[in-house]
Amino acid sequence: MTESIRLAKRVAELFACSRTEATHYIESGSVTVNGAVVEEPGFRVGLQEQIELVPDATLAPIEAVTFLFHKPSGMSVEEALAMLVPENRSVLDHPAKPFLKRHVVGLTALDPLPLMASGLLVFTQDWRVRRKLVDDLDTVEQEFVVEISGEMIADGLQNLNQISKVDGKAVPSRKVSWQNESRLRFAMKAARVYLIEQLCLAVGLKVVSIKRLRIGRMPLAALAVGQWRYLAGYERF
Repeated sequence: MTESIRLAKRVAELFACSRTEATHYIESGSVTVNGAVVEEPGFRVGLQEQIELVPDATLAPIEAVTFLFHKPSGMSVEEALAMLVPENRSVLDHPAKPFLKRHVVGLTALDPLPLMASGLLVFTQDWRVRRKLVDDLDTVEQEFVVEISGEMIADGLQNLNQISKVDGKAVPSRKVSWQNESRLRFAMKAARVYLIEQLCLAVGLKVVSIKRLRIGRMPLAALAVGQWRYLAGYERF
């Protein structure tokens, strides 16, 4: 039987580093086995296999990442999380950042969309993004396009912009306009899908579908359905 050991142990032996440092090198995509990157510290290797560190290997902390994902209607948050694989990366994404398996560990879905809604969904490891879209979410404007059916009451658009309470609760100010004859655009802070549905019902309309186009300064833009990209270091919500 060919002897094999854990990759982390072998890297520590070969490059005179601690097991913790070896694990970091591996999880950061800096170790190759026979020319192929391996990111699992527990991967079993033989003593004769060629193991190398990439030239720019570093012990700097692995940067926390944020994913922007175009969720289709009918997809759960758990199913969306499973879509964060290299095959679904947008061609529009910056190619310089390599995808690491470590990037999908400890992700939080921020302001997740209900099953029937589609559009921009954010997953993050970054506490700063998490704080912005959890603790401060109600201060962040979001934009939705809403497909509707039914006949709007007289002065309905004006009412959509001016309704101050729904079910006795205050409603945040909003900007509502027609995108076309069957779609409305909502831009509002403290936005909730159920609240948009209630506002539409108040003027005689039924929501057929809802798509989130923007969270703060981050638009869905040209991100294709079912694809994702990384939030760039200079981008802010």
